[in-house]
Amino acid sequence: MSQNVLVTGAGQSVGRSMAEKFLARGDRVHICDLDQALLDTVLQANPGLRGTRCDVGKAEDVDRLFEEAFAWLGHVDVLVNTVGISGPRGKIEEISLEDWQQCMVVNVDSMFLTIRKVAPAMRKNRHGAIVNFSSGSTRTVFPFRTPYVASKAAVEGLTRCLARELGPDNVRVNAILPGMIDNERMRGIVARVASQEGRTPAEVEAEYLRFISMRTKIAPAELADMVLFLCSDAARHVSGQLIGVDGNIEWEL
Repeated sequence: MSQNVLVTGAGQSVGRSMAEKFLARGDRVHICDLDQALLDTVLQANPGLRGTRCDVGKAEDVDRLFEEAFAWLGHVDVLVNTVGISGPRGKIEEISLEDWQQCMVVNVDSMFLTIRKVAPAMRKNRHGAIVNFSSGSTRTVFPFRTPYVASKAAVEGLTRCLARELGPDNVRVNAILPGMIDNERMRGIVARVASQEGRTPAEVEAEYLRFISMRTKIAPAELADMVLFLCSDAARHVSGQLIGVDGNIEWEL
């Protein structure tokens, strides 16, 4: 049975892969992204998709996103919260309040804003699945990344709390903890670190992979496959779980 799906941050990488896979299996899919050019590219490549430019950290943008999504979907059965930023790096005393708050707004407030839009209909219909994106960094607690790790830990608390709150209404809530994703963002991080430390990107990447048991990066499609499983009837009793798709991260630099 087809479902009505909304995916945030679907202009590229994991978000786009998920949106396209939902569409391919016959679901009706609405997406959003902050970057209009990326959004247009995805929509042009996938005529069946619809989308809205949206800053999911802003309540007024989220209101507009769901006005447009509900106008043709009616309601949302599946919500996937993909949007997140890496936030500042540095000692806690060097991090500005502005940078801290921005990380919390984008990584946590955005999920609060979207989830409260879909929850009423999910409760009424006694059907729904919500998947939030956290990070493997909550397990390795990478130093000098306090805003990011704290925000993603909040995502996991939100996920587990809502799994209990919405469970009696047959609504499932889970979180994905990605590892080292093979995408432009991670390649940019590797390149930046390499430049700062006077090493090659290949050397930095090899060092990162030493701390992953399977010595592997994760393709966006792998994360998309896990999300589609969690939103399928095959996972109808899977809820409140924090699921790593990471090749088993042992530690992190």
